[in-house]
Amino acid sequence: MGRMVIVGAGILGTMHALAARQDGWEVVHLDRDLEPRSASVRNFGLVWVSGRAAGSELRLALRARARWQEIAISVPGVGFRPDGSMTVAQLPEEVAVLEQVMARGDADERGFELLDSDAVRVINPALRGDLLAGLYCRTDAVVEPRHALPALRAWLSGETARGDKSPKGYVFHGGRTAHAIGADAVVDETGERHAGDVVVVCPGAEHQGPIAELLHLAPVRPVQLQMLQTAPLGERLTTSVADGDSLRYYPAYAVPALADLPPQDPVAAEHHMQLLISQRADGQLTVGDTHAYDEPFDFATSAIPEAHLQARAASVLGRPLPPIVRRWTGVYSQCRDESICHRQQVEPGLWIVTGPGGRGMTLSPAIAEETLQKIGPP
Repeated sequence: MGRMVIVGAGILGTMHALAARQDGWEVVHLDRDLEPRSASVRNFGLVWVSGRAAGSELRLALRARARWQEIAISVPGVGFRPDGSMTVAQLPEEVAVLEQVMARGDADERGFELLDSDAVRVINPALRGDLLAGLYCRTDAVVEPRHALPALRAWLSGETARGDKSPKGYVFHGGRTAHAIGADAVVDETGERHAGDVVVVCPGAEHQGPIAELLHLAPVRPVQLQMLQTAPLGERLTTSVADGDSLRYYPAYAVPALADLPPQDPVAAEHHMQLLISQRADGQLTVGDTHAYDEPFDFATSAIPEAHLQARAASVLGRPLPPIVRRWTGVYSQCRDESICHRQQVEPGLWIVTGPGGRGMTLSPAIAEETLQKIGPP
């Protein structure tokens, strides 16, 4: 049995571990944190097929969506729910965009259906705001970001409900920063050497130290987000929700009518904003988000875009958001070019995979499958 050493235990690294084990590799998995704390747990948990670009990105998203559903059968702790999404239109110009999206050849493949306001509320009665229409996407889904990674690692390590473990060819070392990375081994901060036949580095937004050498001249950049979480809504949000600003953000909506949208609200434009809402299993809402592209990023969250998000959410829900209980920022790595991710064989036996941006939770199962196909069998 070949051994693979994987550096990085975010969603991308964990999906590579899962794909490697299913292909018959023995896996040693390292992360600098005792429990991953970065973008993979600071997100909406959306499996977001609806916004993906036509062509290869959409095909990859649909494959990843199918994989998430398969994974959930074995690992129910990931919290997969095939809830779909509703992108709401509150302006006639936004409705025109959705009509052109529906006229494209991939609308059925995406599971799109354009609904009037009454039909929107049949699907999602919690949307009681001022709406003209909604684009319902049946293929979108949601997972629980704070629970998915530990659930996947527990399953990989053979942990039972009693906490016992049976060897399954997977070992996780948390709190181990990689100090040296080579094609045949990784040396962590304790000095322990983890030998392998293949090394795969999934660093997320960590671009320092030995990882910086692997990413020399790579077309990736960090992006910072600002998000919040509310107390329970008090009712079921039967779909995830996006507002009309998401039409400006996602490539799936690049149709001629997009040019006729009125200017974006100045706050939203300054902070590169859209409204996304997903509901956690306990009823709380995750709400966002902003995008900052220029470093150095501010360490503090800003009340101005937060107030905008609250107002936009209230206009869609028809009532104020529940009280905010958490606020945070997150940073992910995004490709500067049109690539879905940056995947490079730095040298024989040493790979780096990063840069899917906000698509990481959606696409990671399929990205990992592609990497393992390129690496080949153990």
